[in-house]
Amino acid sequence: MEKKADRVIITVVGKDTVGIIAKVCTYLSNNRINVLDISQTIVQDLFNMMMIADIGDSSKPFDVCAKELAQIGQEIGVDVKCQREEIFDKMHRI
Repeated sequence: MEKKADRVIITVVGKDTVGIIAKVCTYLSNNRINVLDISQTIVQDLFNMMMIADIGDSSKPFDVCAKELAQIGQEIGVDVKCQREEIFDKMHRI
């Protein structure tokens, strides 16, 4: 079972194009980051995806993964953000 400290929220937003999910999920798989939950929608040509993932088995630290995911987003023309779940929760508390 994953520890809450190992859980991250990954968001991907931008113009829809072929391969967005494949690029992000390939990176996650190659770095032993497990997708726990995923939601994805496309409204007209705008892509939006939110994932909860477990980075506990990754050999890379969180900050490196977050930076590399953001770089992948730049390469494919979308905005990819990775936040620790506890930070995400505090930012989105009503």
